[in-house]
Amino acid sequence: MTSMIRLQPSWIVPINPRQCVYTDYDLVIEHELIEALLPRTDADRQYPSAQPLPLPGQVVLPGLVNGHGHAAMTLLRGYADDYSLMEWLENHIWPVEAKFVSETFVATGAWLAAAESVSSGTTCCADSYFFPQSTAEAMARVGIRSQVTTPIIQFPNAWAGSEDHHIEKSQQFFEWAAAMPRLTFGFAPHSAYSLSDEAFTKTRTLALSNDLPVHLHLHESRDELDRHFTQHGCRPMERMKRLGMYDTQLQTVHMTQLIGHEIEDLTATSTPVVHCPESNMKLASGACPVSELLAQDVVVALGTDGAASNNDLDMFQEMRTAALLAKVTTGDPEALSAEDALHMATLGGAQFLGLDKMIGSLEPGKRADVIAVQLNDIQSQPVYHPVSQLVYTCTGRNVTHTFVDGKLVYEKGRFTQFDVNELKADVATWKSKIGALT
Repeated sequence: MTSMIRLQPSWIVPINPRQCVYTDYDLVIEHELIEALLPRTDADRQYPSAQPLPLPGQVVLPGLVNGHGHAAMTLLRGYADDYSLMEWLENHIWPVEAKFVSETFVATGAWLAAAESVSSGTTCCADSYFFPQSTAEAMARVGIRSQVTTPIIQFPNAWAGSEDHHIEKSQQFFEWAAAMPRLTFGFAPHSAYSLSDEAFTKTRTLALSNDLPVHLHLHESRDELDRHFTQHGCRPMERMKRLGMYDTQLQTVHMTQLIGHEIEDLTATSTPVVHCPESNMKLASGACPVSELLAQDVVVALGTDGAASNNDLDMFQEMRTAALLAKVTTGDPEALSAEDALHMATLGGAQFLGLDKMIGSLEPGKRADVIAVQLNDIQSQPVYHPVSQLVYTCTGRNVTHTFVDGKLVYEKGRFTQFDVNELKADVATWKSKIGALT
């Protein structure tokens, strides 16, 4: 069989250039890379030996990039709904985690998350959780690309007993992770209110010396800001600036509580933001001022957060929610277009993770992280503007094919890399254990 394939959809959305939709074009993939993007008639002539994959009524686009999540928490989907952030964390999530989180818990939860992700069009996800090696192995098992960051927090847990212990175990994980395919890694201090100055300083030093990102929940809710002000006498961003955290490859998560000069600081330091609208709405944490950030050329990505607070990992629904939330919070129907939302979920996510030279758009030489989405179902008719349809009509269930590094990992309900029945059995076992507490 030839190592070169030709995807032949009705439309191709390359993301770069922006506001571009190709009709009757082919995308040529050779091994793990995009070889060419060209009119079908030219592809017939230039690549006659490439294996064709006809995709009538479908649109091909880059795989979606989920900029923030906690994969293993899929096992807590629906466990504790309809609470505020700190009530949810302190009285529900942290207690159940203390009882059940382990290597095997994380292995199954991350496996479930990776499977859900590729089946709904996500080809790269960022994750931070305990037992990161189990997460990385689960991601590799499914074939998805990932950034796995290691948690650092003051509180003892099943993975580590202190801030220093978290940092020590992080370094051990980085040594192991260097040999893993499709994996990048870094530090994930939990939040400004849950680490000491000393831990942030040590993390900063190691991140700079090893050229690693720092993935940080920041300004997530009003309660977080009040708690931090009581502890430290300042807003979290002010303390992060004083501690030099903006000198690192800082990846900020949520940012629902921002004031003018803080947005200016993000611009001046080229610090990116990941917006998690559905999780923030569900926990009533607030809304990230996406339109203001984009107007200041801040890189903004999209993330689902964990399934325990979402309750899904569907980036199509996240795009739709982000666009609608921006419109209602600003009173401006033009605040965040479908085009902007799709950019945030693809190239914006790749930029947030520092992977935009590899993924995020369909360009020759980039990795072939590609998805096909059906627009020929009755719910999508008629199709005037494919990008609008992707954002406002589709869900992850419209995804028919998912390629990562040119390898087909999901096709029309079938996972190619593992036995889905084995996964379901593992999940059912954990559901029985956890459900006994409710």
